[in-house]
Amino acid sequence: MEKITELLLGARADGQPQGQSLRLGNRHGLIAGATGTGKTVTLQRLIEGFSDAGVSVFAADIKGDLCGLGAAATPQGKIAERIAQMSFLNYRSQAYPLTLWDVHGQTGHPLRTTLSEMGPLLLGSLLQLSDSQQAALYAVFRVADREGLLLLDLKDLKALLQHLGEQPTVLGEDAALFTKASAQALQRRLATLEQQGCEALFGEPALQLADLLQPAADGRGMIHLLDASRLIHESPKLYAIFLCWLLAELFEQLPERGDAERPLLALFFDEAHLLFHDTPKALQERLEQVVRLVRSKGVGVYFVTQSPSDLPDPVLAQLGLRIVHGLRAFTAAEQRSLKAVADGFRSNPAFDTRSRLSELGIGEALISSLESSGIPGRVEHVWIAPPQSRIGPLLAEERRALITNSALRGRYDQAIDRHSAYEMLRERALQATPAQATGQPVPGAGSPALEALGEVAGQVLKSAVRQAANQLGRQLVRGLLGSLLGKR
Repeated sequence: MEKITELLLGARADGQPQGQSLRLGNRHGLIAGATGTGKTVTLQRLIEGFSDAGVSVFAADIKGDLCGLGAAATPQGKIAERIAQMSFLNYRSQAYPLTLWDVHGQTGHPLRTTLSEMGPLLLGSLLQLSDSQQAALYAVFRVADREGLLLLDLKDLKALLQHLGEQPTVLGEDAALFTKASAQALQRRLATLEQQGCEALFGEPALQLADLLQPAADGRGMIHLLDASRLIHESPKLYAIFLCWLLAELFEQLPERGDAERPLLALFFDEAHLLFHDTPKALQERLEQVVRLVRSKGVGVYFVTQSPSDLPDPVLAQLGLRIVHGLRAFTAAEQRSLKAVADGFRSNPAFDTRSRLSELGIGEALISSLESSGIPGRVEHVWIAPPQSRIGPLLAEERRALITNSALRGRYDQAIDRHSAYEMLRERALQATPAQATGQPVPGAGSPALEALGEVAGQVLKSAVRQAANQLGRQLVRGLLGSLLGKR
């Protein structure tokens, strides 16, 4: 495979190529612009560049058309004309190695994580808890840790909440945090989460980060695409929290790499404003810190949104590559935002940045990339190069073929319901009432505690499996405060 040192993005007005050094690809970036100005094509072009360079990619497909990466382009009309004008491109129509994911498991491999891996901070943000409810959730996770109870899916958490409501002494010194009102609120929020179909995200087999980093058979970086077209409408909060979790897990698990010839992984977060909208202050501050530090792990984070003002200033300050398509400014607030965006670029004497931002046509952008020394280069007016893969979605049969032939086929497709908190609490209840296990009448059999824990449990798993489960349960110390509060 040809060694690539630069990510080519397009051509400047003088016909010279415009790009970003691959070595600086972990310095993060931004793709912004109003609807219909060409953000998706630019995103597709940048993803292709990383893949060609052997860098793995994880991206969200919000509109369902980014999956065209899996099919070769057939350039026609103005696209073919633009390709002809950019002789330096060495353009080659081709499909890219693509792995499809879907939280619901319908248009890609099921995508899961566990409650213990997500932790109470992110889970609390997903449930949109108040401070008192968040404190109660922390108490629940602490009990799970002490008792060796694995929290894998929503039924595990619901069973533990029921257990603590009936046996509050288990809480110990955390009893004051776990009030009846907070417990009921948690149950209601979990029920709402289930109604939105969010329970599909929690369970096993959970996503293994190593699978995201495996190259394709031809040496190109594998592109992992999350079909979020349904998720973004039904539960935008879940979409944002999952991306936060993924970023946090990468930060926690990957070793330090220092400066390297290329990044290890590039993450693309579309609708990036959702990551910071209505986010608790503690979580937002931690996200800003992770974005700043994760580049040393070889991870580049690229935010896609309509306006740079959608991102907090501490995040904007970390972005080395800025690609801004046409912005619309009809109101006074939009005019102020436009000025702020223009002021964020290093000026170019050839044109007025503020005026040019509102004049850009489809497929044009103002780009500022880092120079080899790491200093932001001056802003350039660039015509974006067309992608080498299809602009537009895959056909249904093409998507099915990709899933069928995937190297990960069979690894995540079948859910596993492992011995965890739900089963362990059932066993404890039955051990406390041995008569029920033999089928004899049990005094007080209609009590709420026994009804909530269900009917007679099946055969107890072998002791070796239980020991392994308990050992994993003790590892909830890391998940106790959430991945984002993991060791730095």
